[in-house]
Amino acid sequence: MKRVLHRVVLRLERILALFLGEQSQNRVIEPYAGYATPQNMIVRGRVLTSLRRQNPAVEASWLTNLRSMVSLFLTDEVAGVRVRSGDVTATSDEEGYFTLHLPLSPEPGWINVPVHVEGFEDAAQCPVLVPSGDAEFMVISDVDDTVMETGAYSLPRNLWTSMMGNILQRHVHPDAIRLLSDLSCDGRNPVYYVSSSPWNLYTFLTRIFERNGLVRGPMFLRDLGVSGTKFITDDHGDHKGRSIDTLIEANPNLPVVLIGDTGQKDTAIYADTVSRHRGRVRAVILRETEDRSDSTDLAYMDQITRRGVAVFHKGEFPDSKPVIAAALKATKPE
Repeated sequence: MKRVLHRVVLRLERILALFLGEQSQNRVIEPYAGYATPQNMIVRGRVLTSLRRQNPAVEASWLTNLRSMVSLFLTDEVAGVRVRSGDVTATSDEEGYFTLHLPLSPEPGWINVPVHVEGFEDAAQCPVLVPSGDAEFMVISDVDDTVMETGAYSLPRNLWTSMMGNILQRHVHPDAIRLLSDLSCDGRNPVYYVSSSPWNLYTFLTRIFERNGLVRGPMFLRDLGVSGTKFITDDHGDHKGRSIDTLIEANPNLPVVLIGDTGQKDTAIYADTVSRHRGRVRAVILRETEDRSDSTDLAYMDQITRRGVAVFHKGEFPDSKPVIAAALKATKPE
């Protein structure tokens, strides 16, 4: 049944894409913050016919917010077009996404890379974070219920919070703002965000982060589209685990601090990460959500601790000093 539904939805989507493509020949790039490896800058973005943005108001009704949020998912992506930055090119995939691998900038920090769709003059500035050579460790943080309240552990609550509120109405945890700011050490240590939220919410999330003063960092979100090989989405744990692996491999010399919560299987995902990357993860911070830790969470925390990794877990985030001490502590070979 799932295979049949997959084929039907895929065919309908392609027919709709062809119809919409005839309506608009415009091509714009939605830039996503990229990251760096020891050799390259990884530039990311998506080709669309137009960009959708919210114009929020504090007094907006839930119905107004719902209409606005739904509009973010009505994207008209453009597949099979060439994008270029200098001499490097790539082709957008079925959902409009593209990735460019450019030579590494000699300067650290945020680098704006101009990228344009071939045949169109206007270039988008795609930011890439190149970590400083003075970085002492890296931070990989979850988003939902870790830094921002969403109620992801409860589907009805998550849907209400996510779809009925706007940028001005979303609550970011003050202790997350403080902790991430302290751990970044004025931008010296890179911070990355991994979430199961779809890429359609990228600009929505970045505007919330900017408004609340959260540390800026590349995001790894999820594709909820339909392609020839995938129906709707990858598994939450698979997406998060692969994203963490990518970031750890991209920063081979940096110890890792993982930040999450007990509401969305982060304990299991982080325990697997600690096992796969022996000696790389130095600290795991977990926010206790309203449903608290169960015996499974506690078992995974114990597994992490037995690997020599410091675990901090309660309703509020800890002071940064013991976390930084754990991150910089030398580990013994296993």
